[in-house]
Amino acid sequence: MVNSQTSGVPSAPRSCAGCGGKIADRFLLFSMERYWHTRCLKCSCCQAQLGDIGTTCYSKGGMILCRSDYIRLFGHSGACSACGQSIPANEMVMRAQGNVYHLKCFSCATCRNRLMPGDRFHYINSTIFCEHDKPGASLLSSHLPPLQSSSVLTDQKVC
Repeated sequence: MVNSQTSGVPSAPRSCAGCGGKIADRFLLFSMERYWHTRCLKCSCCQAQLGDIGTTCYSKGGMILCRSDYIRLFGHSGACSACGQSIPANEMVMRAQGNVYHLKCFSCATCRNRLMPGDRFHYINSTIFCEHDKPGASLLSSHLPPLQSSSVLTDQKVC
């Protein structure tokens, strides 16, 4: 994202990618190969004006996102925490402790059974265990953390 100041040299008026109106403002933003009014380039989730909160924005699956919402939706890398593959923006995901997983990758490390939304599980040292499989003693410090419930999320429903 580039914040540009229009120079004193007359140029053809640019159209805003957000509202379609002509940009006659002193400042404009250039992002994703398009021009924007500073008030029109907003996060698709939280509606924050991206020019006001930093110099970067993220785009995935047709959404324009602030850094916080990108990380919340796709994790730090935009990849599945289990397999490392990219997660498409419209794909439903499972989450645990800030990590994001493909549905097919959210499975018990011991029995390999895939966990479904609502299933209870243990999450220890970034490893998923179903409710019935006890992690080895080396993974436990002094007690088993409380079971968590899994939930399926689609990125479009999260915003």
